[in-house]
Amino acid sequence: MPVDRSNTLLASSSPLSRLARITLPFRANSGGRVNLTERVVTTINVVLELKLDTIQSVSVECLRLDRRNPRLVGRTEHSSDAKIIAWLYVSTDLDELLLSISTNGYMDIEPLVVLRQAGTSDLLVLEGNRRLAALRLLSQPELIRDIKETESVNIKVPNVSQSIRRSLERLSVYPVASRESARSFIGFKHMNGPAKWSAYAKARYAADWYRQQGGKDLKSIAASIGDGHSTIKRMVSAIYVLDQARENNVFNIEERFTVRFNFSHLYSALSRPQYMQYLKISSVWAQCDPQPDPVAYEEFPKLKKLLVWIYGSKEENRKPVVGFQNPDIKRLGEVLTHSEGLHVLETTSDLDLAHAVTESINRRFTLSLVRAREDIKDAFSSIRAFDGRDFSLLHIAADVKEMSDTVYHRMHRKSFNARIEQDG
Repeated sequence: MPVDRSNTLLASSSPLSRLARITLPFRANSGGRVNLTERVVTTINVVLELKLDTIQSVSVECLRLDRRNPRLVGRTEHSSDAKIIAWLYVSTDLDELLLSISTNGYMDIEPLVVLRQAGTSDLLVLEGNRRLAALRLLSQPELIRDIKETESVNIKVPNVSQSIRRSLERLSVYPVASRESARSFIGFKHMNGPAKWSAYAKARYAADWYRQQGGKDLKSIAASIGDGHSTIKRMVSAIYVLDQARENNVFNIEERFTVRFNFSHLYSALSRPQYMQYLKISSVWAQCDPQPDPVAYEEFPKLKKLLVWIYGSKEENRKPVVGFQNPDIKRLGEVLTHSEGLHVLETTSDLDLAHAVTESINRRFTLSLVRAREDIKDAFSSIRAFDGRDFSLLHIAADVKEMSDTVYHRMHRKSFNARIEQDG
């Protein structure tokens, strides 16, 4: 019977692009309509029989998580399955997927993209690691216990009926010959398609691809994954800085203070001249395609300070000084090129204090006066909360009045003298 391939998303005629156009081929009935229950899928009982570029059904037991998955921030190829799945559960809304599968069964509509691991019958999942993690959690109670013991993550898995449990045993896969043959499809789907990655995952994926090509043709990579060349260039450059910091034991993003990893803070910062000047990176660096190890060895202490200011450090129990990208990345850059402001930041880890030093005294006075007025307004609107019993608050109010009177009288006197001078 004919196969309906009319639903197209991409123009390419490669086998993997055909997979992007239609999730699975369906058998058309005599009326020309597609019957979703009659999929053309080859069931493979022995993994050795797998054919490339053909949708097939395999046992879940054959599938392995990809430790090079770009989602895995800071994880390494030596991380355990328990560690990876715990991270996916915490960081990628895996609980929603678990609930959906436990309620509706596994909807075997989109095949996982897999790669045969050399010398074994294992299949490495290049695309579909969240789904594999969910299936394993629903079918392996011992894995849940292991994650709780080793990773201190308590995963609550919904009850699953026997009929649904049977739907978890086998699923469709699409074997490819290499990572390279799957890159364009996976990159398109997760960068501009329906299942977008985080900025870090995008950058990690593009950087690995760029390295595989020997640091050539980043523009073509950006085009293949549907993103701008300048954006991908900044992202890959930041990945190179992070990799250099990790490989030289300067800083590891796994040791950041907060759970959330704001990768955009770094690649936005490194595109600013103040940060390049602080790390003594040539300004030409921002104009050229990325190269590994952009920071000189003697600048490693500064690189560590910078990454701790941006991301904090669990080991040193230091919070990041950057709270929001706007305006904190700009303010930190201004502090880095101001010797007095930098000294204040290094000694106090207070970005507000450090940045105040970089401003002119006129601007500082104006901003302080405006802030004081807004604070007094807030106190005035909440005065009903004062019950008259806390005399320390009354003393504070007296101090505020005395200081505000002094400021006003000095400003009034200076304004009077200025008018006299102006009138001549």
